[in-house]
Amino acid sequence: MSCDFIALATPGVQGLTPYVPGKPIEELERELGISNIIKLASNENPLGPSPKVLAALDQVKAELTRYPDGNGFQLKQALSAKLGVKPETITLGNGSNDVLDLIARAYLCPGDEAVFSQYAFAVYPISTQACGASAVVTPAKEWGHDLEAMAAAITDNTKLVFIANPNNPTGTSFGKAEWETFIQKVPESVLVVLDEAYIEYVDEGADALNGLDYLNRYPNLIVTRTFSKAYGLAALRVGYSLSHPQVANVLNRVRQPFNVDSFALAAATAVLGDQDYLARSRQVNSEGMAQYQAGFNKLGLDYIPSAGNFITVHFDTEGMGIYQKLLQEGVIVRPVANYGMANSLRISIGLPGENQRCLEALARVLGTGSEPVTEK
Repeated sequence: MSCDFIALATPGVQGLTPYVPGKPIEELERELGISNIIKLASNENPLGPSPKVLAALDQVKAELTRYPDGNGFQLKQALSAKLGVKPETITLGNGSNDVLDLIARAYLCPGDEAVFSQYAFAVYPISTQACGASAVVTPAKEWGHDLEAMAAAITDNTKLVFIANPNNPTGTSFGKAEWETFIQKVPESVLVVLDEAYIEYVDEGADALNGLDYLNRYPNLIVTRTFSKAYGLAALRVGYSLSHPQVANVLNRVRQPFNVDSFALAAATAVLGDQDYLARSRQVNSEGMAQYQAGFNKLGLDYIPSAGNFITVHFDTEGMGIYQKLLQEGVIVRPVANYGMANSLRISIGLPGENQRCLEALARVLGTGSEPVTEK
């Protein structure tokens, strides 16, 4: 081949590496020839889909030859009623990742800057560099966002600030007081993207931050959310943003037609009204988090307290080696060396038996014995 097609790509894309998702169960089965595998790598809901989702999908099957509603009318109406927002503030996406990319494509040009934190979600640098803009990465504070440093990093070239709360992959979060101090310092011409993909797992309290409470006060705020986590629709890919109607208008100019399919629209509308499913998701997650923390404590492992549906644990050696040994045990977790955390692994919260099996596998891999780790 005489042509270097990578060199033909835009400079920002040339410097990127492809996003690597969690290893699928089917892939590990092919590689190792083993079965009874558990996947705790991609922060998926372990409950399976809501019965209301399955019923809604049955009704959509007959319309497979038709294009979906490109405006997502029914889902927007449901979101509007539940969240107390106007439909014209909503932008739908093929997962919240899609919306994050829409924001970058709509507002970033070569020479512009986007500010985000060390250990922040991998999509932020991907979308920023793909637009030819420059990433300004601020050092983390105790594995999480240093909002004071992020505010100080804003310059005349800054167009976007990406903030995840809770953050992936560290699970760290911040509350109202820290947020309000930050947002008041941001110029109104700089858009702040508050990524709340894991908001449904956050314990409610006096200082718990909900981005929706600030939309009317700060027109430069964009809140993004997803149905992939607590609502259990990861395979269908549906997310959304909430913003000033003018911002939503801009995003819809670059949004692909029919970017959310009919199954996703119907499923999201159905699960949004299933409060029992959401409550069970939160309960399983809370109990599983406590189970992991007790297990890690017994194993003598350090970890980052998490507000999401996953927990990142540290080791005295490179996490990739432990990851590979866990694969041999039929347990898939997530290495995070690509985030600059070479000695850590991110583990999603599963069902109690899955969490127990993961802890027992870790005990064997680390050579601390094969006795079961007591559930808490």
